[in-house]
Amino acid sequence: MKNYKVLTINPGSTSTKIALFEGEECLYTQNISHDANELAQYATISDQLSYRRNMILDLLEKANVRLDDVDVFVGRGGGLLAMEGGTYDVSELMLDHARTMANGVIHPAALGSQLAAEFAGKYGAKAMVVNPPDVDELQDFARMTGIKGVNRVIHLHALNLKETAIRHSKNVLKKKYEECNYVVCHIGGGISVSAHRKGKMVDGFDIVGGEGPMAPTRCGSISVADLLGYMKKNNYSVDDVKGLLTKSGGFVHHLGISDALELTNRAENGDKYAEMVWNTMIYQIEKCIGAMAAVLHGKVDGILLGGGMVHSKDLVKQITDTCSFIAPVTAYPGEFEMEAMAAGAIRVLNGEEELKQYSGKPSWTKFDWE
Repeated sequence: MKNYKVLTINPGSTSTKIALFEGEECLYTQNISHDANELAQYATISDQLSYRRNMILDLLEKANVRLDDVDVFVGRGGGLLAMEGGTYDVSELMLDHARTMANGVIHPAALGSQLAAEFAGKYGAKAMVVNPPDVDELQDFARMTGIKGVNRVIHLHALNLKETAIRHSKNVLKKKYEECNYVVCHIGGGISVSAHRKGKMVDGFDIVGGEGPMAPTRCGSISVADLLGYMKKNNYSVDDVKGLLTKSGGFVHHLGISDALELTNRAENGDKYAEMVWNTMIYQIEKCIGAMAAVLHGKVDGILLGGGMVHSKDLVKQITDTCSFIAPVTAYPGEFEMEAMAAGAIRVLNGEEELKQYSGKPSWTKFDWE
């Protein structure tokens, strides 16, 4: 079986991660930092395309990394309408939606498919995205709310969540992902807790919309009445509240920091406030795991923990002590995003997975009676 070469591209707010793989082996990886003042010169995120592309090319040239034998360029993906999970061909329709961020979520991840297409065109290769943040496989019961016409959508770390489950299925249970049920968590700057049933992510907490546990920069779930009262008391606007959802909530709002290591160091040195914030976050994660276990009717093959904060032995121990009665808890510290993008493309090239086409239509829009 051929060891295909894949370059993965993951644009972030102030950086672009790249990694070159040959099969499962990573040949080269680099995290390119971007000056915030430089990025501020561009009116839109899509306007950054040439700037980021040229920085990647310059870096690779200096490192003597060739791209003319790369089989697939894989971008992070983003800005797309709700879709099923899987590996997708980068089409003109996908690029159009990524450029305009058709789903209304403004994030540099939308540059991923655009950069992949640029490189694929230059070097005569394929361009793909794998499990972008726009994956939505919710079951119907997970969509309805108590307000008619307001239905749930979710934005999660789909790429890392699914790859963690795929790897655990293959390497630990010796099964296919489509044969297993999991509660999978990504615990990093944002925290995703999700239920996976037979290869579909059937429920989870919308981390962009304010659901789920408190996180370093996110407030997590909060009573609507309490939030309205807080807005009135502090003269908060809707934009101010949106900031609490994704940028200025959680650790930042309590203690003015977003670094989990600094928070735990403060707690260990006797800061009771920091200790309370840390343990409250873990408590909320445990509650969410229990909820997702109920979604799976208690038929859970494993509780899988991934993300940067899973390096914390205290966090893993607390979750294991609380939740192992549901299913075995397995920690996968860090993330598999770059590996996941390469693995998805290679599965397609090996004929193990079908290459999907982006339809440009949401995988779900409304109930029949709406």
